Formats: sequence, structure tokens, C-alpha cells
Amino acid sequence: MAVVVVESPAKAKTINQYLGPGYTVLASYGHVRDLPAKDGSVDPDQDFAMKWEVAPESQKHVRAIAEALKDDGKLILATDPDREGEAISWHLLQALTGRKAVKKDTEVARVAFNAITRAAVAQAMENPRQIDMELVDAYLARRALDYLVGFKLSPVLWRKLPGARSAGRVQSVALRLIVEREMEIEAFRAREYWTVKALLATPRGDTYEARLVTLDGRKLDKFDLGDEGAATTAVAAIEARDLTVSAVESKPATRNPAAPFMTSTLQQEASRKFGFGARQTMNAAQRLYEAGHITYMRTDGIDMAPEAVMSARDVIKARYGADYVPSSPRMYKNKAKNAQEAHECIRPTDMGKHPDSIRLEPDQWKLYDLIWKRSLASQMEAARFERTTIDIASADRAVGLRATGQVVTFDGFLKVYTEGRDDEDIDLSEDGDGGRLPNIVNGEPAQKRSVTPEQHFTQPPPRYTEATLVKRMEELGIG
Repeated sequence: MAVVVVESPAKAKTINQYLGPGYTVLASYGHVRDLPAKDGSVDPDQDFAMKWEVAPESQKHVRAIAEALKDDGKLILATDPDREGEAISWHLLQALTGRKAVKKDTEVARVAFNAITRAAVAQAMENPRQIDMELVDAYLARRALDYLVGFKLSPVLWRKLPGARSAGRVQSVALRLIVEREMEIEAFRAREYWTVKALLATPRGDTYEARLVTLDGRKLDKFDLGDEGAATTAVAAIEARDLTVSAVESKPATRNPAAPFMTSTLQQEASRKFGFGARQTMNAAQRLYEAGHITYMRTDGIDMAPEAVMSARDVIKARYGADYVPSSPRMYKNKAKNAQEAHECIRPTDMGKHPDSIRLEPDQWKLYDLIWKRSLASQMEAARFERTTIDIASADRAVGLRATGQVVTFDGFLKVYTEGRDDEDIDLSEDGDGGRLPNIVNGEPAQKRSVTPEQHFTQPPPRYTEATLVKRMEELGIG
């Protein structure tokens, strides 16, 4: 018999089903020890010596594990496969050793699995290891920094911002980013500019819209039409001239799917699509992980296990047809220089398990559906488009207009999933691709139906949403 310790009772219940009667699976309910919230818990003058104490609410959990070890001579620490999970195992071992529940002859093993499935758990049990002290040391350094910074800074925050909880590495940087953005907004001064659009018609009566791009033979920049007078002059120049289609260019384009989810991109997308906060997203993901539906949800890796890739390709072929399966599997690599990529991406443990086939709470179902679609789409064929650009000009080349259109010729991964976009990411210039254009022939006249000036004002940078704040911190390398 062996005592297996995990963090949560939900995880313990799932793992107990896989291990069977030869094991006693207990939960530590998270961390069992912490630094006392008083001055002196970390002493920089004594090589950063740290004083730990078992939390009152954790005493009964440590006691239960110690009692179980009286009958079982082996301790298996199966906490999460990240730095925090390693630290929980270390704390637990220290606490049990202090109670003399772990003796010199007690066999202690550390196992870790990226997904709670029967195969993953069995494989982990066959490959035990020791606690990784490098990960523990990294945790201790961060915890000391949190304490030393937070213990000095938090009281200031409480005085200045009643209701604020704490200050630390991440909170301090996030607050600075928000303050800097607010200062940008306060310093912003709106600038006026105008654009001119014309509703044109083909000789066959089909209409399309074009925008003014050149005036007096010169390409217009954004602020060249700076007031109503300039816009009115431009409108008069168009109305005074006959227009002819001077060029029709169509060219193919492709769009590849986004990479599978890692922690930060899952938080961003759940915020965009469902309005979930980061905490709500991670709580739902934690429950999905503990129930064995998804792989570990705290990761900055975006690569997918080879068996999962092949499973995804099989599902894509079965559900959508061979045309949607690329000739070779897609490989993804994180662009961030400091990405640790210790774990694979966040994906379903079983690609064939469609969201409609499982019953979950609403938040969990939405998140699982999102993860399933993103994972599947990441291994699908690219979407293909045909982009058409129409140039219209006057005979003297003093006036030039342009119409653009885009047609999807093959939907590819878009059949399953479209990535959300933040407001500040959307191109608000006039160069975006429009909808479908009618049949337009080079050299034919463009009949003017209406010419309309439009007034615009530049906008201040938007305030951060939770998704854009997470994205900005990710760009800065802040976990």
C-alpha cells in the first residue's frame, strides 16, 4: 500500500478511480505551510532564512496524511507538474518529516503527469523521481521576493486604496501599466481628419464603394484632409471628373490557424468571447483538468503531443473531410524568449470527445468547447481567400479611388474556429478588406451615384481590459 497525495479532493477522486485499492489517495488542499504574516519571516541578513508554519486550516489535512503513513510505508507526492506543485510537495515532505511521520526508511517518490487520464497516471507511476530542488529554490526565491516587497508595499496600498488586497511582483507591474495608460489617455488630444467615399456603379448597374486615395496626383496621407473645407474641395474634384476603372487585380491569400492555447491566450480568449475574468477562467480550467477532460492548464508551451496531433487529424478527417487535413502536421513554437515550455499546450485529453457528448457546468462547458475547437483548428488546413483591388482614376490622373473586396474560396480552419480580436488590434484605417465586389472590367466607366465626405477624430488609447492587460504583461515577459 502507498499513500498518494494530490492538491484537491476532486483530483484525488479521479486518480483514485485509476489506481484502485492498492493506494490511499488523499488531498493536501493546496499549500500546507506559509510564511507568518509578520515582520521577520524572511531575514535578508541571514542568507534569506525563512520561517514557515503550518496553516491552522491545514493541520487536519497533514494529520490525516500522517495517520495514513502509519499503515503504509510509501509516500507518493503527485501534486501539479509545475513550480508551485513542486513546492507543495516539498512543504508537505518537510511538514511530515517534522511530525516524524516520514522516517529514514520511508520510501518517498515524486510523480507528475500533464493530464489526468488512466494512461498518463500509469506512466507517471512507472517513472517516479525525487523532488526537483531547482524548482523548489526558484519558488523560494519568488516567495521571498513577494514577502519582502509585499510586506513593505501592501500597507501603503491599503492606506491609499481602501479595499485593495495586496501588492507584489505582478500587482505592482499591472498597476504601473494601468497608471501609464491612464496618463496617456489624459495627455491625448484628439485630431480631426476627413475621408471621402464614393458610391459607384458598373455599366450593368451593380454598385460598389470606393475611397479617395489620391488627389492632385498625390497619395493622400491620413491627415491630408484635415478639415471640412479640404474634404469639400476633394468632393468637388471627384464630381467634376469622369471616372474609369484603371486596374483590376485579384490575387490569392491564405490565413493560418492560431496556435493551441497556453495559459495567457486561454485567459485572453475567454475574456473576449465570454467576459470571463482570469480567476473565473482558471477555476473552470482547474475543474476540467481535475476531472480528466483537459491537459494541465498552467503552461506557456504551445506544442502538442504527437499522439494528440494524430488524433486531431483523425477527428478532422472524420468530421469535416480529407480536404480539411493539411498534408503534414502543424508544428508551433513560442516566440517569447523566456518561455519555459515545460508542458505541452492546453488541449482535450481525448480529441474525439465532442463538447456535446459530455455534461458539464455552464462555465466549464463553454471553456471546454473553446479549448476543443481551438485545438482542432490548430491542426486544420489554412483558409484560402481571393483578394481583389480595383483602382479607379480620372483621365488626368488628378483623382484616384480604390475599392477592395475579399472572397473566401475555402474556409479551412474557419469552419471550426475564429480567433477573437481586441479592439486595439483591429485596423481602423481605411485599408481593410471589404466584402464581395461585383464583376468589374478594366477600362470600363465608373458611374458616380454619390460622393460623401466623412468626419473622423483620432481616439485615445483604450483602457486595458483584463484580456489586453494579460496580453501586455505577456509581451513584457511577466507571468
